[in-house]
Amino acid sequence: MKTHIGPPIRLTLVMLVLLVVIYPLVVAGIARFAPGSGKGETVSVNGKVVGYKLIGQKFTEDRYFYSRPSAVDYNAAGSAGSNKGPSNPDYLKAVQARIDTFLVHNPGVRKEAIPAELVTASGSGLDPDLSPAGAQVQVARIAKVRGLPADKLTQLVDQQTEGPLLGVFGPAKVNVLALNIALDQLK
Repeated sequence: MKTHIGPPIRLTLVMLVLLVVIYPLVVAGIARFAPGSGKGETVSVNGKVVGYKLIGQKFTEDRYFYSRPSAVDYNAAGSAGSNKGPSNPDYLKAVQARIDTFLVHNPGVRKEAIPAELVTASGSGLDPDLSPAGAQVQVARIAKVRGLPADKLTQLVDQQTEGPLLGVFGPAKVNVLALNIALDQLK
């Protein structure tokens, strides 16, 4: 019996030390070399931290570009989606309410022109990015509220657009926090 029980117990103890102690220490050590030392990359304006680069934030004022909706109200501790499917009546009501709200604040936009990411939450609820189309569809509203020419805002969106990784992987995207900071810095 000793020959049958001994190896599994030793293997369990070795794996316990390896996976519970050594592996987390190695990952934490590697994270020290990442931007933000593994604590997240903060964004500062005039020496004041205004947010995190990779965590979405709520922007609801008409003078700013809106963020993607969040199922967790942008709470990074509770990252999650709504887990409601496209046929769920509550989900459909929430999306329709977002569409109606967007149209009220952007009266020149047709319903069909609203990019999906402006009315649907991301899987994590914390997506910090929009597609360039998601930002461009908001230009007219912001130009009117801020008294700026729309073409200047269109150029700003183009300047803040990041292409796909290595030119191939993933879609083009615009970080909403970075875009709104650049918007505030416009003269």
